[in-house]
Amino acid sequence: MHVGLFIPCYIDQFYPNAAIATLKLLQKLGVKVSYPIHQTCCGQPMANSGFEHLTSGCNDLFIKNFAEFDYIVSPSGSCVLHVKEHLHSHEEEEKAVNVRKKVYELTEFLTDILKVEKLTARFPHKVGVHQSCHGQRGLKMSQMTELVAAPFSKPMQLLQMVQDLELVELSRPDECCGFGGTFCVAEEAISVKMGKDRVADHVNHGAQYITAADMSCLMHMEGILRRQNSQVKVLHIAEILNAEEV
Repeated sequence: MHVGLFIPCYIDQFYPNAAIATLKLLQKLGVKVSYPIHQTCCGQPMANSGFEHLTSGCNDLFIKNFAEFDYIVSPSGSCVLHVKEHLHSHEEEEKAVNVRKKVYELTEFLTDILKVEKLTARFPHKVGVHQSCHGQRGLKMSQMTELVAAPFSKPMQLLQMVQDLELVELSRPDECCGFGGTFCVAEEAISVKMGKDRVADHVNHGAQYITAADMSCLMHMEGILRRQNSQVKVLHIAEILNAEEV
């Protein structure tokens, strides 16, 4: 199995430790991983802003970088969902379809493909889990509480394997944080209020860390926490699943 590591722009620029943890975790689990050095943006910001018709260059480059791998794995549910649903090519649509079928967010790859049942990680802290909208509603990584169905969460399934980690139960476990890509720019006031509500739920239940499978949501909440001078920290789930002695 040969995996291509797909690292979104904002993780590459602002949160490289999440990318490094993803690489190390996959290697620790016996996966051969390569990082295509010429990868760039997947095109999601343009598509979110109504300019999907201008993303052909991003699409063609993505296909060129990742078409030959067995799987494509990324520590970002939102970018993965964009590729799954919006990757097209005027010249190589068959390749585009094939790429869309083999791109996975990290936690769904660990649970659905590798079928991980045990991890060696240790993280002795109280952790609140943010179920990001793209992952939950788009990739079906966790059950929505408003649905009458057996509860499940792929991120939580993995976190329960981490030694000494205490999961914090939230009042509204599947509420949006308000980031929403370019929504947080176009609707700043609403975005901030939603973020404050999301952060308060974690803080009020004693979380020391907030984790998620989308660093963009965590980035949004981190800004709010910093402005509140809070001691609560954000950490991508890959960093916790790869933690040893913290």
